Amino acid sequence: MTMKKKKLPIGIENFEELQKEEFYYVDKTNLIRDLLMQWSKVNLFTRPRRFGKSFTANMLAAYYSRGCESGAMFSGLNIGKTEEFKDHLNKYDVIHMDISVVSVEL
Repeated sequence: MTMKKKKLPIGIENFEELQKEEFYYVDKTNLIRDLLMQWSKVNLFTRPRRFGKSFTANMLAAYYSRGCESGAMFSGLNIGKTEEFKDHLNKYDVIHMDISVVSVEL
């Protein structure tokens, strides 16, 4: 029996694309559960450059966004195995800004 090799997600920052195309993925969905359990009005995510901030923001948008049908994307992941998985899934209006495309001229 031959195992299908997964692709490495080099340059992929879109959670939906990563899941649909079956790239390797280190499950970081416990972050969603942690955010729900340790609720605060504002959350600040600081990480070094190239450490997954954009991808994490994209994953959170896929989970919370009202217009996204992402239940199947999360079903095999840690957050999909929790009781409260569907409590917040795709129930909010989400504004997702990518500041990497913003240029500033002085």
